[in-house]
Amino acid sequence: MSALTVRLPDDKHRRLKELSRQRKVSVSKLIDEMTTLMLADFDAETRFQLRATRGQGKTSRGLELLNKAEKWAQSSR
Repeated sequence: MSALTVRLPDDKHRRLKELSRQRKVSVSKLIDEMTTLMLADFDAETRFQLRATRGQGKTSRGLELLNKAEKWAQSSR
């Protein structure tokens, strides 16, 4: 585990302390949870960008597959 020193304006630090009190966790745990959410968003965006790049130029094939799936779903009802 690593230690990180973060400099925050006093008001922001006070607000984080209040938020951590309301959630009944330490400020460190609160920041850990926030960074987990932000990294999950970052990872999802990265995966989306990679998939979008991989799918470039394949729009018509993708639409064909969607139409096929839609027809299959309708016939299964």
